[in-house]
Amino acid sequence: MTDIFLTKDEVETLTGRQRASAQAAALNRMGIVHTVRADGRPLVLRAHLNKKMGAEPDTRAIKPSQPNWEALHH
Repeated sequence: MTDIFLTKDEVETLTGRQRASAQAAALNRMGIVHTVRADGRPLVLRAHLNKKMGAEPDTRAIKPSQPNWEALHH
């Protein structure tokens, strides 16, 4: 099972920064939603990053298609 949040190392790799404040600034510039933990480190949801990077479809944008029933009557 995958962790719900990115690890400290993953945030560092993603941002290219070691200091927590610099990581948060980089995440802001990238438009990646995060929160700041009590120890000052940014916390990023893995699911948000996956959607942001296109690894998972944004289900809000997907609309179920319906057959064109009228076409059967012609």
